[in-house]
Amino acid sequence: MTGGQPFPQDRETSLTIAQVAERTGLSHDTLRYYEKAGLIERVGRTTGNQRRYDAADLAWLEFLLRLRETGMPIADMQRFAQLRSRGDETVADRLAVLREHRAELGERIRALRRSAAALDDKIDHYERMLGQEPGRPGTEDPT
Repeated sequence: MTGGQPFPQDRETSLTIAQVAERTGLSHDTLRYYEKAGLIERVGRTTGNQRRYDAADLAWLEFLLRLRETGMPIADMQRFAQLRSRGDETVADRLAVLREHRAELGERIRALRRSAAALDDKIDHYERMLGQEPGRPGTEDPT
């Protein structure tokens, strides 16, 4: 999660929108938008009408953030959320959505690796032009 704090695992946990925003790094507005856009089901409310997120809400939100981080378009996230809300009868459809997204992600990763290699080649070229040893400390990819 962006905020660096893990989500609570206790089923009895109930967090305010401010607490969820802090844990996820998402703004209050983004959390409200996710609810309005159908990405998350309407969360529980207190008698004072304040949103209260439980562990299941947080686990689902964490997965949505992974989808977003991997570049899934909002429309596809909405489709996946809609399928999920319809229950186990949609498991095969959800699996197909995730497999398609994973294949697209794999291609993007391969493209990024090709681009990184091209950048490395150009960096080496310029280092040689400057009389430097290619691959000096600090220029390697740590991964």
